[in-house]
Amino acid sequence: MLVSTKGRYALRVMIDLAQGYSESYIPMKDVAARQGLSLKYIERIMPLLNKGGLVQGVHGKGGGYRLSKDPKDISAGEILQLTEGSLAPVACLECGAEECPRAKDCKTLPMWNEFHSMANDYFNSISLADLANSEK
Repeated sequence: MLVSTKGRYALRVMIDLAQGYSESYIPMKDVAARQGLSLKYIERIMPLLNKGGLVQGVHGKGGGYRLSKDPKDISAGEILQLTEGSLAPVACLECGAEECPRAKDCKTLPMWNEFHSMANDYFNSISLADLANSEK
């Protein structure tokens, strides 16, 4: 499992929004400047987070994005799943994958299932508030 820049940047943007959590909309140009990220790249990520219900956006003067719910109610797993898709470590565990003809005899499938479950449980156990309030 390799988390792409899309997933890592989405986490950074969401942490930034969580640190300024309020009813106000925050311009992405401000977030991009604080985080040292490309505004164009952020603009490609935000629609995924908006469609997934994690942020709300407004265009025009005074526009920007804000979290759609409290940071304690958003998990790192939700953010990664929206931006990365499945976090499956092998193709046969991807959502919608055809059943592998070797699944019944596969000696490694239980290991991959357990790893997949552990990774999802881990990321889902970390809230955006946890990340925003961490000292590191």
